[in-house]
Amino acid sequence: MLQNIRDNSQGWIAKTIIGVIVALLALTGFDAIFSGTGNSQNAAEVNGQAISLNQLSQAADMQRRQLLQRLGKDFDASQLDDKLIREAALKGLIERQVLLQSTKNAEFSFSTQALDQQIVQLPEFQVEGKFNADRFDQVIRQMGYSRLQFRQMLTEEMLIGQMRAGLSASSFVTDEQVLAFARLENQTRDFATLTLQADPSAVHLADADIQTYYDEHANQFMSAEQVILEYIELKKEVFFDQVKVEDADLQALYQQEIANLAEQRQAAHILVAVTDTVNDEQAKAKLEKAKVRLDQGEAFAAVAKDLSDDRGSAAAGGDLGYAGPGVFDPAFEKALYALKQDEVSAPVRSQFGWHLIKLLGVQAPEVPSFASLKDKLERELKTQQVEQRFVEASKTLDNIAFESSDLVQPAQELGLTVQTSAPIGRQGGDAGLTANRQVLEAAFSPEVLEERANSMAIELDPDTVVVVRVKTHTKPAQLQLEQVASSIREQLTRERASEAVQVKGKALFESLRAGQTPASQPGQTWNVVEAATRNQDDVEPAVLQAIFSMPKPEVAEQPSFSGVTLRTGDFVVLQLKGVSAPKSTLSKDEKAMYRRYLTSRSGEQDFAAYRTHLQEQAKIERF
Repeated sequence: MLQNIRDNSQGWIAKTIIGVIVALLALTGFDAIFSGTGNSQNAAEVNGQAISLNQLSQAADMQRRQLLQRLGKDFDASQLDDKLIREAALKGLIERQVLLQSTKNAEFSFSTQALDQQIVQLPEFQVEGKFNADRFDQVIRQMGYSRLQFRQMLTEEMLIGQMRAGLSASSFVTDEQVLAFARLENQTRDFATLTLQADPSAVHLADADIQTYYDEHANQFMSAEQVILEYIELKKEVFFDQVKVEDADLQALYQQEIANLAEQRQAAHILVAVTDTVNDEQAKAKLEKAKVRLDQGEAFAAVAKDLSDDRGSAAAGGDLGYAGPGVFDPAFEKALYALKQDEVSAPVRSQFGWHLIKLLGVQAPEVPSFASLKDKLERELKTQQVEQRFVEASKTLDNIAFESSDLVQPAQELGLTVQTSAPIGRQGGDAGLTANRQVLEAAFSPEVLEERANSMAIELDPDTVVVVRVKTHTKPAQLQLEQVASSIREQLTRERASEAVQVKGKALFESLRAGQTPASQPGQTWNVVEAATRNQDDVEPAVLQAIFSMPKPEVAEQPSFSGVTLRTGDFVVLQLKGVSAPKSTLSKDEKAMYRRYLTSRSGEQDFAAYRTHLQEQAKIERF
């Protein structure tokens, strides 16, 4: 592909293009040319701020991935309408841009420290309950972000979250609204149901029915689009046997390791905090009185329990346990490491207030032998060298694959084997190469799928990089009637059986409404339910929703009737006998619970209305 461009740039094609450009410049001038192409890389503008085609592509890809995850691995991704996905993604980007501009105008802000804290607290980036940088990089790579891009995205999300929270916090509901909602929420209903079962055996289909349905829905009966990939795989583990470490390097790393070991010191303290009500001089004077009590022979632990403002350690006599350097406040730590066993310091000022510090104990570090650490140190040194070689080899693979017309040359140069995948569709497979979203996006990209170029190097995981190319491409094709006739017959049978029982059921409840009592049918019995709530567990959700959607019977002892079709195709006749209102008073906790819910819902409605207002006022252009 690239070579063709280079060749053609020297030939008649390039000269023709240049000629056309010169003619356009002569006729319209530079301004017309550049104004006509100025938005060629943009999808939209919001109040003059561009949304690029690249942003739109990323957002559409993310929406596509989310849809596929929700629909499951068995869903045929070719059925997704890419145009609708892009339209939805662009709508979301415009809404986001309008909100971000509003947060800027309102001078919302978020500190770097708060952002860092948010990131380290996200469970997605934690291993064994602690933030892990490698896990962080792996997750955001899978999301398609660099570190800078992810931080920017998260900052924007949190700014929008601030605005949402501010609007929600300003919402309120009245006591009357709370009581009205509680009455509806706690309402119970007495009803009975009569289930009429669909009878597929009573449905008779002709071959013409199958043919007609097939002809009218031909686009539903297509084979799945599939590709078979060739790929080469570069693994980090192969480099471990290629690197060696010297004893001198191991000894140097060992000395560095044991140099970081430090003694642990057990401290106890008495703290008088500096607060809004106790100034610095008052706090120091109070601590000096505590020092007098110690000098008079009173036990440090007793004084700490009596006076220390650090209530967490005061109960233990001020004991803070063992800790190494870097844990305590610098001034506190300096004083602690100047003490001898059981010695008490002079008053020490830290950011928290004034302290008296006592050294309770010292633990010397346990220095492991070189032999006990040798294997660990060797792995560390090898890992460093392997990582460097792996990164260099990955770059080499990427460059050679870009310049090659197949995978044979890069495989030969790096000593790799060209492998072949099983057929895969756009939805991917269950594991490994075919389950990687980046591989699927590359495989079905125009460059790889249509131009048959090699993909760029793709990271499957931190230890594996692959390059893929399409070996064969099977496009969606019309399935023959014989291949789908049985499934069409089964579907039509279900649909017509359901339609037939619906007609029967509607006729039944209409006659019941008219006061008639139809003759009972064999196997048909009413199922009575009393005092059902909106969250009744033993009632079909569709039935429950229909029952609570029915109006209250106008005349007591005179039920109302309706019906609902179930997912199975069966039809249920509904008889609503009565509606019971709940108690008119609420406890304090109940009222608070309903108020929180309604306020939250009202806040979300306010936010949605504000977002709509911003879009109506904004100048939005779609290209």
